[in-house]
Amino acid sequence: GLSPNLELNSSARLAGWAGKAHRLSAEERDQLLPNLRAVGWNELEGRDAIFKQFHFKDFNRAFGFMTRVALQAEKLDHHPEWFNVYNKVHITLSTHECAGLSERDINLASFIEQVAVSMT
Repeated sequence: GLSPNLELNSSARLAGWAGKAHRLSAEERDQLLPNLRAVGWNELEGRDAIFKQFHFKDFNRAFGFMTRVALQAEKLDHHPEWFNVYNKVHITLSTHECAGLSERDINLASFIEQVAVSMT
């Protein structure tokens, strides 16, 4: 597979979407998850998923953030589970197809981080 990293600038990254999603191996997790943990993503208890809560200045910022993430999610055909109240957005990522974390979740989380940073 592709060498995993947190950059999304190469079109080759989209190759991670070709074919069936596979559940990340222990080795892939050790390589990929520390970068996301460092920026506040955590593993969900009792489920192979990652989550993070984002706080924005107000509802408009939160909604703008969600809009940008939604457009990318639609492009990738990989959608987050999320919950929004006013200026907070709680996001959970997991891949239905493999019933757990896949590279798609890592890529989407990385994109979400880039959007969040650009909006705060």
